[in-house]
Amino acid sequence: MFKLRRFLKDYKKECIIGPLCKLLEAILELFVPLVMANIIDVGIKNRDAGYVWKMGALLLLLAVLGWSSAMFTQYFASRASQGAGTKIRRALFAHINTLSHAELDLLGTPSLITRITNDTNQVQQSIAMMIRLLTRAPFIIVGSLVMAMTIHVKLSLIFFGASLLIALTLYFVMTRSVPIFSAMQKKLDGIGRVSRENLSGSRVIRAFSKQKTECARMDAATEDLARTSIRVSRLSALLSPVTYAVTDVAIIAIVWFGAVEVNLGGMHTGDIVALVSYMTQILLAMVVVANLVILMTRASASAKRINEVFETEPGVRETAQKPVAADESAPQLVFDHVSFHYHRDGDEVLSDISFSVNRGQTVGIIGGTGSGKSSLLRLIPRFYDVAAGKVLVDGVDVRDYPFAQLRRQMGIVPQQSVLFAGTVRDNMQWRDKNVTDGEIIRALKIAQAYEFVSKLPQGLDSRVEQGGKNFSGGQRQRLCIARALVGNLKLLLLDDSFSALDLATDAALRRALKENTQDMTVLIVTQRSTTVRDADLILVMGDGELAGQGTHEELFKTCEIYRDICLSQQQETEVGA
Repeated sequence: MFKLRRFLKDYKKECIIGPLCKLLEAILELFVPLVMANIIDVGIKNRDAGYVWKMGALLLLLAVLGWSSAMFTQYFASRASQGAGTKIRRALFAHINTLSHAELDLLGTPSLITRITNDTNQVQQSIAMMIRLLTRAPFIIVGSLVMAMTIHVKLSLIFFGASLLIALTLYFVMTRSVPIFSAMQKKLDGIGRVSRENLSGSRVIRAFSKQKTECARMDAATEDLARTSIRVSRLSALLSPVTYAVTDVAIIAIVWFGAVEVNLGGMHTGDIVALVSYMTQILLAMVVVANLVILMTRASASAKRINEVFETEPGVRETAQKPVAADESAPQLVFDHVSFHYHRDGDEVLSDISFSVNRGQTVGIIGGTGSGKSSLLRLIPRFYDVAAGKVLVDGVDVRDYPFAQLRRQMGIVPQQSVLFAGTVRDNMQWRDKNVTDGEIIRALKIAQAYEFVSKLPQGLDSRVEQGGKNFSGGQRQRLCIARALVGNLKLLLLDDSFSALDLATDAALRRALKENTQDMTVLIVTQRSTTVRDADLILVMGDGELAGQGTHEELFKTCEIYRDICLSQQQETEVGA
């Protein structure tokens, strides 16, 4: 929690005035038992109705002032907690967006969602409770002990004994609860992961009739969380009974020994009432402290998880701040003895890859599953950094570019077709909000998407559901290709982006790309030999190495891997045609 204090720097006033108002309420509350004692020992004993009314009015004034102080505290606590919570979410989201794909893979999407939502809520709630109760409860306890000593020193020893026993109970529960709360948050991540997989993969689950199996998975995850919750609840459940039991015993002792003192003339009846009131105040304060301890232990576990994200350093850093000058005479793209692995201690995914691509060329990247095709493509926009060698765009190492300059000149279509909720036009305007409808239509036509978009009831203003669920797989893929084509591009990276297209649409799309993107360098990752057949350069990947590069005719004769791929998909007469 201490590390997150920076998010409260704009709420210093709230963090100071709020506790002070609560402190004022506590001070006023400490005077109430004394006023009650005077009403009994002076007003009622002497049958002085005027004194009783006067003291009653004072009690009412104390209540109004205390209520006003509490309202001010609530206002300042809400401002500080809600404001800090908003800042934490913004900073957390911004930091997550600086992380490379490697860190995102390591942390996991369900865990990050839980940290932004549930963990931040826990911290936010703890800030509000600290402002409201962190000063009041200890002050009430200490103040009640001091006031009890002013009434009767010997009987105040009962207060000290009761407070010590309750404090030991709080310490016992707190030290054993913190690790369990940390475990609970991790189990929430597990539930989030299972839920996400089930919701996104509902069609697959139903296709294989695995509903019962998935229900069993969810039951297991929730039961695991329930067992942990019950375990910590049992510990937390000790607080209230023990606190009440100790306090009740203390009150009995106060009444017992106080009655003896009254009989001996050493105390007044009102003093016993005041002592019992102070003991009750300590009880209520201890209950508040107990709940605050539970809340703080949960918040501490959540804060630790939030700080884990903030302390995760991005593996890919933006070192350049100013735009760099491109070398127009250099090749468009160069891989210079590039090696790469996803994890520092992991196996190499790419090994000593070298090739050069000139401007306006169409490059096909083909190979077996797991051969490193997509990994190679992801190094160009610098989603990951190379382990060795260099990737050059326009003669400049991609590590020397600012991210915005590097990626602005590229259109990227990932393997998974991702559309965002909104309209077709909204999705097409991701690169540039000011793009015209004419440019959008041109991109849609090249991507072979204009035909079905023009038939939609509202055209470009037609609704796109979350993830593009209201479109077929092929339509989503074509819309993603159109989105990448909008704008002034130098490089178009297509990562297996034709997989959901039929052969006729595939051919039409490749033909449109060739006719309309003469000045654009296009890299196509694919499993289909027909897709790359007419490419200016074909790169054949095999087990992370560049098994061959050249044209279709050259590779069919010289590269065994490429030849096998072609023959597995077409007859030899068709391949040679």
